[in-house]
Amino acid sequence: MNINRPTMKKLIIIFTGLFIILYTVAAEGEKEIKAPVSRVTVYPDRAQLTHEASVSLTAGKTNLKLTGLSPYIDAQSIQVKGIGEYTILAVNLQNNYLQNLEDMPEVKNIRKQIESLQIKIEDEKAAINTLEEKQSFLAANKAILVKESSFSLEQFKNLMDLYTNNIDQIAGSKLKKSRLIKDYEKQVADLQKQISDQQGKLRLPSGEITVSVSSDKAVSGKMTFEYVVSNAGWYPSYDIRVDDINKPVTITYKANVFQNSGVEWKNVKLSFSNATPWVSGNVPILNPWFINFYTPATSTSGIRIRGLSSRSAPLMVKKAEAADEAMALNEVVTAAPVAVEKKVGEMAVTFNVSVPYTIVSDGKVQTIEIQKSTMPALYRYVTVPKISTAAYLTGNITDWAKQSLLSGEATMYFENTYVGKSDLNVNQLTDTLVISLGTDNSILVKREKRKDYTTRKVIGANKTETYSFLITIRNNKTSTVNITVNDQIPVSSNNNISVEADELTGGKLDEGTGMVKWDLEVKPGETKELVLTYSVKFPKNQNVILE
Repeated sequence: MNINRPTMKKLIIIFTGLFIILYTVAAEGEKEIKAPVSRVTVYPDRAQLTHEASVSLTAGKTNLKLTGLSPYIDAQSIQVKGIGEYTILAVNLQNNYLQNLEDMPEVKNIRKQIESLQIKIEDEKAAINTLEEKQSFLAANKAILVKESSFSLEQFKNLMDLYTNNIDQIAGSKLKKSRLIKDYEKQVADLQKQISDQQGKLRLPSGEITVSVSSDKAVSGKMTFEYVVSNAGWYPSYDIRVDDINKPVTITYKANVFQNSGVEWKNVKLSFSNATPWVSGNVPILNPWFINFYTPATSTSGIRIRGLSSRSAPLMVKKAEAADEAMALNEVVTAAPVAVEKKVGEMAVTFNVSVPYTIVSDGKVQTIEIQKSTMPALYRYVTVPKISTAAYLTGNITDWAKQSLLSGEATMYFENTYVGKSDLNVNQLTDTLVISLGTDNSILVKREKRKDYTTRKVIGANKTETYSFLITIRNNKTSTVNITVNDQIPVSSNNNISVEADELTGGKLDEGTGMVKWDLEVKPGETKELVLTYSVKFPKNQNVILE
């Protein structure tokens, strides 16, 4: 076949073009990489996940795809870092709605377990059928034996014992195998439920990060992925223990972590940070505040202050609540906690846990101890007998700011006994942190009205009512205690009503609030009495509610 030059030239151009297209397609291949979660930094309302992977690249352009990620990724938070002789061209986030359930390794493993259990169920059912045949055979032979009259009484008795023993063995074996079948069927049902739960999860898309890279030659390197997901977080709680009021207080700081991001964090290095990355970093701006006269429709004049709205405040994300509440338990022996490294930065404190943890994506709370502190405290009892006759033990801690605590619920233990729940509030602008340690039944408090000194008198146009109370404090402990007693007298908000403190037994009166305070030292077995007497004078034709 003769091919002229123009035709040959066209063929060469066509083949060259096809070669270029094929080379480009080959050079721009797509490669899926495996990089499980290795580190997680948990914030109060979200978490930052880190993946690390080794990559092998061919010359040209390659699209690397990291799959099986959470569908709750914040696209703006994605960071990809590479080590090696290649260039990162672009990073994209997308969701995959087409993940096949049966291709998942965990589902394949569950299917194998179900098949194994079903084989065991079939074996047990076959064994039961064999036992039933033996039972039928024995029953048939029993009827023959009963009709037979040639047996002696002794022979007949031995044959009946043999029959009874065999029947008992068969019945017992059938019962055991029936119970085994029920147990196997329950395990199968539980495994089927796990697959159903996986199907429920797969109704959500699976996150995928695609990284386009370019290299002049075949190279190997490393790649790190970091991003932030929602539906995760942590909140603090505390165990506060006081063995004796002459010893320091021990505060165990615990992180309660939860996540429902759609992906299990398996054997990851956990860190807990008190930073709030969702709060805007911009300084708020005050706009001008204009005021003017305002005349309402129902009056002739008036002034109303009007303020222009400033820029909207930063959006605060609500703290997730755990569905399960931790139960308070008396711990006789305490195990050693995991090692935790505390890093104090300029704007946040981070606790790095040394032992890897697995946090399942089910929203359940997992508690991890991150810090234990022993601090000196000044202990003082406080009582408010007008409201409650209980004496509350409080610990006053002066060096608390160095502990990097957050406000949270505290479980209280006194003298190795659980005494209740309290709230640890660290949002206070004082040098002393006051924590409540529950009530002490060894201190008795009583408040009763002194009827002989409680009177009502009318003099001229005015009425005077006098009230008097006796407050009794008894210390049944074997050591001296310091106790603060708080009470009050009314405060007048009308010029026609006057209040006088007649007797306070040395108590300090705050005239602005009417609060009366006694700071007492009560020795073992000692009883102290305080008298609170006040008078209220007002016009006799008026009524004042004082009780």
